[in-house]
Amino acid sequence: QVQLVESGGGLVQAGGSLRLSCAASGSIFSINDMSWYRQAPGKQRDLVAAISGYGRTNYADSVKGRFTISRDNAKNTVYLQMNSLKPEDTAVYYCNADINTRGSTRRDYWGQGTQVTVSS
Repeated sequence: QVQLVESGGGLVQAGGSLRLSCAASGSIFSINDMSWYRQAPGKQRDLVAAISGYGRTNYADSVKGRFTISRDNAKNTVYLQMNSLKPEDTAVYYCNADINTRGSTRRDYWGQGTQVTVSS
C-alpha cells in the first residue's frame, strides 16, 4: 500500500509565497508522473501542475510563471513552489502520483489535501 503525505499549506497574504511538499511511502518500485490539483468549495478539482518521471513539466495557464513544480526522486517527493499568490489561489491542494508498486501494479494515488488560504 502507498501513502502520500502533504505538508506546507497555510495562510498567507496576497503576493506571498508557500512551498508545498508531498512525500510518497510504501511498496513503491518507481513513480511516473506526479502532479498537484486544487479544489475550492463547490468547485471542480483542477490540475495545477504536473511533472513526469523525466522532469518534463506542464502548468495550468492561471499559475504559469508563478508556480514551479519539482521532484526529488531519491526522497519520492514532489514540491510546489507558489509565488505571487492571489486570493483566487485559495483552495485545498491535493498531491497525485502515478506509482508502480513492487507488486507490478500501476495506479494513481492521492494525498489527503492541504489547505492554502490567500488573504487580500
